[in-house]
Formats: sequence, structure tokens, C-alpha cells
Amino acid sequence: MSDSSLRLALAQLNVWVGDIEGNARQIMEAAEIARDREQADIMVTPELALIGYPPDDLLLRRGLPDVIEQALDKLTRELVGITVVIGYPEYVGNEIYNAAVVVRDGERIAHYRKQCLPNYGVFDERRHYRPGDAPCVFEHNGHQVGVTICEDIWEQGPAAQSAAAGAEILVNLNASPFHVDKQAEREHLLAVRARANNLAICYCNAVGGQDELVFDGRSCAVTPAGDIALRAPAFEAGVYSLDWQHRQAEGEIAELPSAEALIYDALVRATRDYVNRNGFPGVIIGSSGGIDSALALAVAADAVGGDRVWAVSMPSRYTADISNVDAADQAERMGVRYDEVPIESGFSAMLETLAPIFGDREPDTAEENLQSRIRGALLMSISNKFGHVVLATGNKSEMAVGYATLYGDMCGGFAPLKDVYKTWVYRLAKFRNTRSEVIPERVITRAPSAELRDDQADTDTLPEYDVLDPIIEAYVEDGASIEDIVAKGYAEADVRQAAGLIRRNEYKRRQGAPGPKVTHRAFGRDRRYPITAVYGDF
Repeated sequence: MSDSSLRLALAQLNVWVGDIEGNARQIMEAAEIARDREQADIMVTPELALIGYPPDDLLLRRGLPDVIEQALDKLTRELVGITVVIGYPEYVGNEIYNAAVVVRDGERIAHYRKQCLPNYGVFDERRHYRPGDAPCVFEHNGHQVGVTICEDIWEQGPAAQSAAAGAEILVNLNASPFHVDKQAEREHLLAVRARANNLAICYCNAVGGQDELVFDGRSCAVTPAGDIALRAPAFEAGVYSLDWQHRQAEGEIAELPSAEALIYDALVRATRDYVNRNGFPGVIIGSSGGIDSALALAVAADAVGGDRVWAVSMPSRYTADISNVDAADQAERMGVRYDEVPIESGFSAMLETLAPIFGDREPDTAEENLQSRIRGALLMSISNKFGHVVLATGNKSEMAVGYATLYGDMCGGFAPLKDVYKTWVYRLAKFRNTRSEVIPERVITRAPSAELRDDQADTDTLPEYDVLDPIIEAYVEDGASIEDIVAKGYAEADVRQAAGLIRRNEYKRRQGAPGPKVTHRAFGRDRRYPITAVYGDF
């Protein structure tokens, strides 16, 4: 073991899935910063940094292996004066490995294949990758450095292998998606693993939005005693350094933000990356004057700037005057374009068109949903004409129980609030106002309503959200049974109603826009249920 110091740089990169050339350029630029500004000896990238995470079936493109190899060759030649650990997909015949290569001054000096392949939640790695089975430990100035990848650190085996092979410090490459309590889980796990193997551990995580996932960064390091030695900021790309000497590790430790700040910033980062990377000039939001569209509008303005956000109010005969006033007020406060497009003439025309078919049947949800679908058609028409992407404003509570109109308010290319419970919508709105008061107080305190009929309120058909949301969380995220949830003190009628609505509305969710995961279990990639199935309340 060397007495010399060792400086490791964790490159918290916001790479783009499939952009091999651009990602290689990011790695190169980060290595130059790590070498020249940080004076680092070793730099670590996130998991699969060369292709981005998750690449899914992009890995199966026949031309991809050659592109990956060419990029690695170029990086190997050009990365000089610093040792760099790069995450990439390795192709061997018909097999693919989630791998890391260690390059130094024109040579590939070490190589590792991920051993533990997660196949739960949002992860589906066994679909594409073969597991490795051997440790990787390389030497730098007398120090022994082990390499593992993401899920490997959640199991004891790979870290123990590295320790047995002589490692004193372990680097772990990650693409670890955000959810609200994730950092506490990571740091606890790293402390346990470090103490069990007498290793310092450096955990390098990705940052940025990728469809339904958002990566928070917060790369960190722990000492062999399990103490935090470094913590990078959330949702900020950068290069963060750790000094290692005499079995002591030291780096800067960023504060832990509040849950509200983390979730809000996750929504902003996810929206910004989705809009910008897909080449949209801006976003369009249907602005009702309610809390959901107000929060979505704030997220959008913070993500891409108010000058790229377009709020469209579409009042009907049932829209309260204060909703129109509040919608205009929100737009002015946020500095976004605002247009009012009443739907009365279109609604009347559609009712007249449908009258021969509807006959003398009493008005019901068909007429209510027709208003929403007219609004959806208007937003999508503006989108087609000007190229802006429509942001759907529905929240997780609504998506769970189907309190949303398919081809209506569910229209859109991205849904920033898709995994945010209604109760959290209010919390986030209040939090956003602590930064600057952009959401009128009346919007936060007013009872929620779809305003699709006279005197309508959400509670006409649903329990109060402070009752409904914990039921949804227990049923969807925890997999709790009806009996388990009732035992927590909730009325059985409310629980059975919520569970039944969740089951029956899978077909709607399957057709909804993608949105960022911020809870422990989100709809979509994280929760895959059949549409056509017979199962009861268990």
C-alpha cells in the first residue's frame, strides 16, 4: 500500500442515449477538467457513459458495435496524462456485457464486466446483457483500485471479490435513477459495504432526464469506516474530486436538499432534457387556472425559459370567471405567452352534430369528456402548426384512478406531473412560491374541479386527496392488499373504489405520455400490468 496521495475525480455527466460521438466528447472534456483543473490521477464516468442509460433495444442495432469500438479507440488515443474508467457496452460475438474499461496514455490497462444485472422496477438488463464473473483491480502509483458497476454494489459478492484481490478503494460506475428517498438508501448501503470490506467506495452517478427516468447525480464517496467523504450536488453535471491518503478520504460534501426541492428540480431537469433533446422549439400547456396546470407551467418556464412557453386558456360555459383571471395571472407572473381560445362554438357544434345519435339521453360524461377532447384537439393543432410540444398536466392521483380524459387532457408528448400525487402538487406549488411567487395563492387554496359541468368538484366522485393518495401509494407502490390498507384505518368502501379504478384504467395509462419517475414506483416502465386480465382485490 502506497503512502502517496491519490486524487480521484467523479465525472457526473449528463449524457444522451445513442449520442456516441457527443458522449465521447463529454468524457474527453471532463477528463481535461479532471486532469488540468482538478489535478486528478483517475477519473470515473457513470455506467454506460459512452452510449447513455438505458439504451434498451438500441443495443441490438447491427452497426452499433463498430461505432462503440471506434469511439473507444479514439478516447484511448487521446486521453493522456490521466487514467480514465469508462462505462460502455462490450460486444463479444453475439453476447453483450455492461462493461467498464480503464484507459491510460494510449492503452487499455484493465477491464470489468458487470456481474449483478438488475431485472426489477425500471431495470431490464437481463434482456440484453450477460453477467461477468471476475473482479477488476488496477494499480496506480502503488494504490490498488477496484472497479464495479451499479447493481454490483447492492450485493456483497463483487465488493468482497475486489477486496480479496487487493483493492483498497473501489470505484462504482452508476446510472441510478432518482426517487425521493434514494440518496439515503445509497449512502446507507455504501457505508455497510465499505465497513464489511474495509474499502473506501467512490460512487459516480449520471445526471439528466431520459424519457421516464431522471438521474440526480449526487455522486458520493465513503471512507472504510462508512463516513461520507464527498457528496456532489443534485441535478448538476460537473467533475467532483476526492483525495485519498493513509486510508483517509476527503472531498466537498453538498447539503441534502428538502424533498420538495429535490422533486421540483427533478421535474425541471426531466422536462428540460426531454424538450431540448427532442428538438422542440418550445412547449404548449392548456392553462385552466387550476393547480395542476399552474405547477406544470412553472416547471416548464423554469426548464426552458418563459420565452419558450405558451399557455392557452380554453374556457367553456362551465368555466368560472376566476379560473380565467387566474390563468392569465399565472402566465403574466411567469413571463409566458398567453392566449385565450374559448371552446363554446366548437362544443355547441359538436353537440349539434351528435344530437341525432345521442337523442334524448341525459347529459353525462360523454358531454363532459367532449369538452376535454376539443381542448386536446386545439392544443395538438397548435402544436402541429408551430412545432411546440404539448405538456399534459395530469398528476399521479388522476392517472391512477382514471380521472382524466383519453384523447383530451391526456394529450401531449410529455407529462411532467405524471408521478406526482395531488397532495404533492400542492406541496410543490407552495415550495415553488418560496423561490418567487408565481402561483397565485387562490389557486393553491381553491377546491379542485374539472369544470366540465355546473358546480363540479373532484370530491363528487373521489375521496379527499389526503385519503385517496395514501391508498393509491399503498396499493400501487407497496403492493398492499385491500385488507392491509383497511387495517391502516381507511374506509373499506374508499379502498375498494380506488383499487377498482386503478385496475380498470390501465388501458388509459398505457396510452398516456411519458413522464419522469420521482416516487418509489411509477406507472409505465416501473409498473407493468396487463390491460386485459381478471384479478380481484388482493
